[in-house]
Amino acid sequence: MGSLPDQYHAVVIGASGSIGAALLELLDNSPRCASVRGLHRHSTPRLDFADEKSIAEAARSLAAGPRLHLVINAAGLLHSDAFMPEKRLADLNYAQMQATFQANAFGPALVMRHFAGLLDSERAIMAMLSAKVGSIGDNRLGGWYSYRASKAALNMLVRTAAIEVARSQNNSVLVALHPGTVSSRLSRPFRGDTVGRPAHDAAADMLAVLDTLTPADSGAFRSYNGAELPW
Repeated sequence: MGSLPDQYHAVVIGASGSIGAALLELLDNSPRCASVRGLHRHSTPRLDFADEKSIAEAARSLAAGPRLHLVINAAGLLHSDAFMPEKRLADLNYAQMQATFQANAFGPALVMRHFAGLLDSERAIMAMLSAKVGSIGDNRLGGWYSYRASKAALNMLVRTAAIEVARSQNNSVLVALHPGTVSSRLSRPFRGDTVGRPAHDAAADMLAVLDTLTPADSGAFRSYNGAELPW
C-alpha cells in the first residue's frame, strides 16, 4: 500500500474468514503498516453484525488509538447451516432475507457510520467487499435473491456514504470491491475449491486495486482486477 502514508494503521473486519484472514496476514507482514487490527465476533474488541451495539463499541475502542488509513470489511453471508441461496421466488422467506441483509448490508452500513469518523484526514480508504452478482445491470441468470439484493443494497449504501463523507473528508475513498471467486467456506458449496483462487491471491489483488484509488474514485464499484463494474 505505497499510496498510504508510511507507518499507516489498518483495520480488517471479518478477519476470521478466509479473505479477511489473508488481508490481515498481508498487512501484518507489510513493513509500511504500523498496525493492523482484525475484528470479528470473538476479537477484542468484538464486532458482531448481529449486535448493533458491538459495532459502535468497537469503533469507540479504536478511537482511543491512532487515526485509521485503511478499513476493509470482509464479512458477509451467502449461506448458513440453516439455508442456501434461493433459486426461485417460492424459496423466499423473512428469516433468510433478514439474516442475509443484516450481514451484507445493515452491518456494513453501521461500520461506515461509526468508522468513517476515525479515518485519517491525509489519506484513507474504506472498502466494503461486495459481489459482482450484486450488479443489477449484470444480472442475467437470476436466483440468489437475498444475496444479490443485499449486495446491491450495499453498493447503494457505499455510493451514498461516499457523497456525504467527501463533504468533510475529501481525501477519503469509499469503495465497493468485488473479490472474485475465492476458495473459501462461502464458495465451497458452489465449486469454490475448484474454480476459485486462493484467498491470499484475492487479498493481494484487492490491496493492489485499493492502492491505485484516489478521492475521485470514491463511491465506485470495482473488481479485484481494477475494472469498474456496472451498478
